[in-house]
Amino acid sequence: MNNIPVYDIKGKVAGKATLDATYFNGKINKALLHQTVLMYLANLRKGCASTKTRSKVRGGGRKPWRQKGTGRARVGSIRSPLWRGVGVIFGPHTRKYTYKLSKNIKHLALKMSLNAKIKDNEFILLDSISQDQLFAKTKEFAAFLVALKAKDKSLVVIEKYNPRMLRVSRNIPGVKVSTFNNITAFDVLKHKKIIFSKQAIENLVKLRKE
Repeated sequence: MNNIPVYDIKGKVAGKATLDATYFNGKINKALLHQTVLMYLANLRKGCASTKTRSKVRGGGRKPWRQKGTGRARVGSIRSPLWRGVGVIFGPHTRKYTYKLSKNIKHLALKMSLNAKIKDNEFILLDSISQDQLFAKTKEFAAFLVALKAKDKSLVVIEKYNPRMLRVSRNIPGVKVSTFNNITAFDVLKHKKIIFSKQAIENLVKLRKE
């Protein structure tokens, strides 16, 4: 599992690389990954839905008709939740769905998600992809993904911020470019293929071991 091929930007095998055995140990805890993904999904939710209770609806201070003698049901307010267009019983209100997991759990989930991608042959290692002279246009970056057979839903991880690569990739649906220190387990599991530069994976392992 630790010996994987290394590709160049044209999609050809340029050699092999040995990944860190302590980080890429093949251990995967599905329950922990599930817990982490639920946390990231919950943090994406916007609890903006809000309804009014009977106390927040205008009017209804006077009893609409007398208690007895009309033949109609007794009513104390025209803003009763039983009427149309009035207060809502147990309706949704503005709230926050966000919560946090510990850093150790998130780091462990990231490691396990990368191990899962390697196990499923969805991990691609490149010799270098962050040179400034590469990918002047979006079509060049798209051709690069086609050569690697990673056109759909791919995460490209580079070792340092590169505005040119972000610019040429942003118009390709399902493709995301990120630096090694900004990716999460949710990013890895959400995308079908993960493309790492050698320097980025080395920096990631070094960062997580510190």
